[in-house]
Amino acid sequence: MKSIHKIFIGLLTLCSAQMVMAQADTVFNRKPVRYMAFLAAVGKNNLSYSAQKFSIDLAAANVEVAKIFPDPQLAFGYTNLNQGRLAMGYGFNSSLSTTLEMGGKRRARINLAQSQTELSKYLLADYFRNLRADATLAYLKSLQNRYLLTVMDSSYAAMNGLAKSDSIRFKLGAISEIDARQSKVDAVNMLTSLYQSEADWKTSLVNLSLLTSRTNLDTLLSPVGDFSKFERNFNLITLITSGQNNRADLLAALQNKDIGTKMLELAKANRVIDLGINLGVNYNGYVHNIMPPTPSTTPISMGISIPLKLSNKYAGEYKTAYFTAQQNEALYRQTELQIQSDVTQAYYNYLAARKQVNSFNNGLLNDAKRVLEGKIYSYKRGQTTLLDVLSAQRTYNDVQQTYYQTLYNYAAALVEVERAAGIWDIDF
Repeated sequence: MKSIHKIFIGLLTLCSAQMVMAQADTVFNRKPVRYMAFLAAVGKNNLSYSAQKFSIDLAAANVEVAKIFPDPQLAFGYTNLNQGRLAMGYGFNSSLSTTLEMGGKRRARINLAQSQTELSKYLLADYFRNLRADATLAYLKSLQNRYLLTVMDSSYAAMNGLAKSDSIRFKLGAISEIDARQSKVDAVNMLTSLYQSEADWKTSLVNLSLLTSRTNLDTLLSPVGDFSKFERNFNLITLITSGQNNRADLLAALQNKDIGTKMLELAKANRVIDLGINLGVNYNGYVHNIMPPTPSTTPISMGISIPLKLSNKYAGEYKTAYFTAQQNEALYRQTELQIQSDVTQAYYNYLAARKQVNSFNNGLLNDAKRVLEGKIYSYKRGQTTLLDVLSAQRTYNDVQQTYYQTLYNYAAALVEVERAAGIWDIDF
């Protein structure tokens, strides 16, 4: 009779474990996507990145603005002495005037605008450098969340099966009511954790849709891959050199230095006095007055005007350009130091993450799993307590979760190393 009860309990436990897999909603519409396809979609469709691209067009438009010459002025006039009885006559006048920029102002404006266009290109490249790294981390996070959901799903299946088994064993008088209730409470508690893991996974998938600017959230992108291709051997000095040679933000800082120089040149040019050039043509009509008759005339006038550059007394524009150039020089040196610091920190974090991953290669996961299986086996035969089983279950869950967190940290550390060094060879 006892053998029949054991067989019945075992079958019920197995059935419960199979049925519980439907607790997590994993049947929603998903579209599998590999990493390189995902990254290509980010580069093509991300709206923030698309908006950043317009900065280059805006800078190019500013170059066209800088090429503009001062507009000439065309004036017309009419003169009537309003002396009809004396027949004093009337006249017309016209003039054309313009400003002749001196000191190379136009060339200085164009050089500054072109330098700012180059800066926009570097800033866009730096934006994509960070976008690519952030998108990769989001992809890895969704992979991690999928593994964590699998852990919670499996753990809940085992605990729920144990709770059902304990319910039958209580009815048979094999265990106390408190033990049966305890296993049921722990199964429900684990179910709530399963629901949270499911929500975390789906949320990370929604984030992938945001990065690719997908509007159809009825079908979510589902990453394909694992954490097996993140082993690298780096040299710290080489990484620092690479970062200082390749990082777009350092190139942008260098370009800012050039902009500071161009601003200073423009400020100097703006202090040079411009010349005004004018050409005028007048027509004076025939005067019919019998006392001073005068024939019609067409005088032509030419001249230049020299503004009194009293504003040169104030050197605010020149000082602003000068101190901006000094500031950009200091920021460039700070960016160099920041890159060195970023690369060094990322490098040591990567080495630490590698050691953490290696610590799991000594059979820690298998040991925790064997302990749990042994505790469950002993508990079903009345050789150990439920608390021992629950403790072993929690330990096994913690070890698995820590393992997948460590794998994610290892992959993320590689992403940060390559982000900091301005290199990229990640594919998985």
